[in-house]
Amino acid sequence: MSDKNKLLEVKKLKMHFPITSGGILKRKVGLIRAVDGIDFTIEEGETLGLVGESGCGKSTTARCVAQLHRPTSGEVILRGNDITKTGKTELLKARMDMQMIFQDPYASLNPRMTAGSIIAEPLQIYKSRGMLEITKAEIIEKIETLMEKVGLSHHFRNRYPHEFSGGQRQRIGVARALALNPKLILADEPVSALDVSIQSQILNLLTDLREELNLSYLFIAHDLAVIQHISDRVAVMYLGKIMEVSRSKELYKNPLHPYTVALLSAVPIPDPRIERERQRIILTGDVPSPDKERHNCYFYDRCPKSFGRCKEAVPALVDVGSGQHVACFLHHDKEADNS
Repeated sequence: MSDKNKLLEVKKLKMHFPITSGGILKRKVGLIRAVDGIDFTIEEGETLGLVGESGCGKSTTARCVAQLHRPTSGEVILRGNDITKTGKTELLKARMDMQMIFQDPYASLNPRMTAGSIIAEPLQIYKSRGMLEITKAEIIEKIETLMEKVGLSHHFRNRYPHEFSGGQRQRIGVARALALNPKLILADEPVSALDVSIQSQILNLLTDLREELNLSYLFIAHDLAVIQHISDRVAVMYLGKIMEVSRSKELYKNPLHPYTVALLSAVPIPDPRIERERQRIILTGDVPSPDKERHNCYFYDRCPKSFGRCKEAVPALVDVGSGQHVACFLHHDKEADNS
């Protein structure tokens, strides 16, 4: 991957939340390791899908990239600049290139603001800080253009969120994210709260916008079918760590990590004969608590293929060929052959 094509590079990212106890004089008694040291990159014009079970750290990762959470450690390099070390002014400038679409189209829109005001808000904020030169007439024109681009009539710009359906509200959220002409969109489960028929419309809209505006996406979802539809590459996350990264087609055709194999075995296949004959992999046990520091494979407790080395060390995410990276000793450790 050429450095000049890298839009985003995340290195050794960690986000640990303190566990406190006591009344007024709170003391730290532990840590929740929501994200525990991950690396990934996104190229210009690329969609990276981030998938995993609920609670694995997907949304926290997106919020750390956007600096809504200041990471415990690690680097978030956007267009060559590490934004974890920037001040408020520099971070505000960086966010012009990076915007978020939130999961809940009901909660992410201010009910007291009209659709037009919601879309115009980023423009107004940057104008008030002297970072954007734009007139009132140009803002109105921008609002109307964006509404038409996302499939809403500009005549609706004076309506309030409660006057729109769920899919229309999410379109308003998409329009707001596009207002500053960003290069990277962080889409945090943008279709999971929508009906299935509306999901496909929003996914097609995001795909069309990517091609038209040369956008890049970090697309978060727990639905593997959705991830397959929209992503160029897929990163599989478990317990705050990335288990596997691969091209979308290669991942679904030839998954390598036992966790990825188990996830894909749960995806329904629209062929009754194949669906009846295939074997579903049921993982035993519950997802371990993220409040403990781990010195072995994060998936060791539930892995059906674990062996001795898995209990002794944390496997690194390494390139095993064909553009696939996997954190599993089965695929890059010779001891597996002797187990």
